[in-house]
Amino acid sequence: MEKVFVPLAVVTAAMFAYAPFAIAQAPYESTMLLIQKIFYFHVPSWMAMYAAIAVCGVASVVHLFKNRPAADRLAVSAAELAVLFGAMGLVTGPLWGRKAWGVWWQWDARLTMALLLELVFISYLLVRTYGGPGSDKLAATVGLFGLAVSPFVYVSVNFWRTVHPLNTVVPTLRTGMLGPFWLCAAAFLLLFALLLMLRTRLATEQAMLDDLYLADEE
Repeated sequence: MEKVFVPLAVVTAAMFAYAPFAIAQAPYESTMLLIQKIFYFHVPSWMAMYAAIAVCGVASVVHLFKNRPAADRLAVSAAELAVLFGAMGLVTGPLWGRKAWGVWWQWDARLTMALLLELVFISYLLVRTYGGPGSDKLAATVGLFGLAVSPFVYVSVNFWRTVHPLNTVVPTLRTGMLGPFWLCAAAFLLLFALLLMLRTRLATEQAMLDDLYLADEE
């Protein structure tokens, strides 16, 4: 992992350093003009969140049915990142919405369900931290629930009237917007992968330290 980590970190840092220049060169959207450029960070942060949710959900299933400590550590690490990237989306969204809609927040289907999804993974971390014995399995069920709910958040704009744009925005981007968008999307996904590596390694070392304390007490 260490051999892969450093090159990926360098590439990710370079992509984030270049991203503002690429975004500045992208054409303005016809109605929202400059404020629309939040899009280049807002949507990729949600993409990273969904990646974290997928990892957490799958690892939770493995731990729930196979009782694998390594899967539990991976699930916890991914859940923390789901909360982190979800918070980025919930901050950048209202910044964009204030200019586009005239209000910071609308209690419509997409926004409300996105907030609830964030709370699901915050509850995962609370259960895992303060739940006591058996909290790992209980938290795994919460992670599995979050994985099951996340597709409904994505498709919510297709079923309910909402101020949020439809999911067809990305495929309809102009040519000059596609490059910066996918650059940012790749940068956020690489950042997620790097943070997941670091957090999983930290969780493994914490588990090893706990085993040493238990062995010393015995």
